[in-house]
Amino acid sequence: MPLTVAVQMDPLDSIAIAGDSTFALMLSAQARGHSLFHYTAEDLNYADGRVWAKAHPVTVQRVEGDHFRFEAPVSLDLGEQADVVLMRQDPPFDLGYITATHLLERIADRTLVVNNPRSVRNAPEKVFVLDYARFMPPTLITRSLDEARAFLARHGEIVVKPLHGNGGKAIFRVGSDGANLSALIEVFNQTWREPHMVQAFLPAVAQGDKRIVLVDGEVVGAINRLPGEGEIRSNLAVGGSAVKTGLTEKEREICAVLGPELKRRGLLFVGIDVIGGEWLTEINVTSPTGIVAIERFDGTDVAGLIWNAIERQAPVNGTGLTERG
Repeated sequence: MPLTVAVQMDPLDSIAIAGDSTFALMLSAQARGHSLFHYTAEDLNYADGRVWAKAHPVTVQRVEGDHFRFEAPVSLDLGEQADVVLMRQDPPFDLGYITATHLLERIADRTLVVNNPRSVRNAPEKVFVLDYARFMPPTLITRSLDEARAFLARHGEIVVKPLHGNGGKAIFRVGSDGANLSALIEVFNQTWREPHMVQAFLPAVAQGDKRIVLVDGEVVGAINRLPGEGEIRSNLAVGGSAVKTGLTEKEREICAVLGPELKRRGLLFVGIDVIGGEWLTEINVTSPTGIVAIERFDGTDVAGLIWNAIERQAPVNGTGLTERG
């Protein structure tokens, strides 16, 4: 049954279509006959119990530089005229992001929002993962230089990163001599009001940082992301490269533990990050990526599997903008 799908994301002219997971989801939806609308989080409005957005009907094609066509914008009632909202704007996970989850939560009883906005709000990547500390490397959450120094003394080398960062940005390795740790904590404290994440450095990161994708709580594929020369960061957005991979026994255990809880929370599309085949570092629920690379290496139609899950869960309350006014 055709669905009306509203995609809340960044501007379409800013994406790199070759590897963009949201674009892959849009292509897959369009191929299934679903109607697509595009809007940004800044376009959300609320009044009298209604949530709507100024949204463009859109068609997409895999042609670099000519990958989308907008029609004239419409005022799209997300609770009455949309069957599915894909909440796919990139972080930062700031008050703007949180406000969008509050607004979309008000229509989640009528429209399927992927991922569930309440669960997204309650599960920021580097905080939700603390629920599974037994799988994590030694981790400290702090703003204190003294605590960071004591942690460094215990673990020899550390990594410092923003608690709500994304895409591998602002991740720093600090050696056992602690050079620049005080300056780094000073800059972090001036830049962010929240505490920061400090972790023991894992030398195994040189062999890659694995992204494992789960759909409705089930593993559908993985890629191993290798850091570029002279880098500790393996994120594709900062120059990492993807290679084909499988799962270790420990990684399967981690996924088996996480899967039921992700499903219970309505976190339908999730990407987890594991280093060294055993160390869980993040649970990505805001705008996970990696499905294009998985399809390239394994031939798995992850976008199709995501739409299979969405189509099973989308409420049957009439579909199609024209049919529903």
